[in-house]
Amino acid sequence: MNTPNHVVLFPDGNRRWAKAKNLSIEEGYLKGKDKFNDFLRWCKNREVKIVTVFGFSSENWKRPQDQIDFLMNFFEKYLEGGIDEFNKEGVRVKIIGQRDKLKKSLLEVIEKVEEETKNNSALHLNLAVSYGGKWDIINAVKKIVGEGIDPEKITEEFFENYLSTAGLPPPDLVIRAGGEMRLSNFVLWQTAYSELYFSPKMWPDFTENDLEEAFKEYDRRQRRYGK
Repeated sequence: MNTPNHVVLFPDGNRRWAKAKNLSIEEGYLKGKDKFNDFLRWCKNREVKIVTVFGFSSENWKRPQDQIDFLMNFFEKYLEGGIDEFNKEGVRVKIIGQRDKLKKSLLEVIEKVEEETKNNSALHLNLAVSYGGKWDIINAVKKIVGEGIDPEKITEEFFENYLSTAGLPPPDLVIRAGGEMRLSNFVLWQTAYSELYFSPKMWPDFTENDLEEAFKEYDRRQRRYGK
C-alpha cells in the first residue's frame, strides 16, 4: 500500500460527541485527546513521518472566553504532561501559529516540549494553536518584504521557506472527522494538491479501522498534480 508521508488531521466533533452522550465538554476533549494519542501510534506504526493537527484556529478566538480559557489550559496540560510519552514514542513536537496571542505559561511549556523533543525522529508532530492558513501566507509575505527580497527571486519553493511548515514536505492526505467537508482556513498553501478524506464519525469514535480505510482510499487515488 502507498502510505502517505505527511498527514493532516482535523479531530472534529469532541463537543458534539459529548453533548450526544450527556457528558461535559471536558470529557469530550479528554476522550479526543486519548484518541489522538492512539492516532499518533497508528500513524507511526504505518511509517507516517509527519502529522499536522488542527488544534485551535485564529478564528476560534471569537468563541466565548470560558471556552478559550479551557482550551488554552487543556493544551498546556496536554503538552507538559505528554513530554515523557513523546520521547518514549520518538515524537518531535512543534507548535505552529500566532505565539504572540498565547499566555506566558503556555509559551513556556511550548518552548520546553519543543526543546526536549527536538532530537526525536520517529514522527514529527505539528500542533496548530492560534493558526490560520491566510495568516500563515500573509506572515510569510511580511517576512519576505521585511528582508527586502528581490521579487524576481520569489518562487513557490522560495516562498515555502517562510511558512510555518518550512522545511517539511507538503501534506499527502487530509483526514477530517466530524462530518464537516471543508478546509476551514487550515494549511491552505500546503494542501494545494493534498488528497482529502472526510469521515462522518465524531472524532472520539474514530477507530484504527477508519484510518485504514482512509489510507486505502488514498492508495486508490491517482495524484496528477494538475498534469
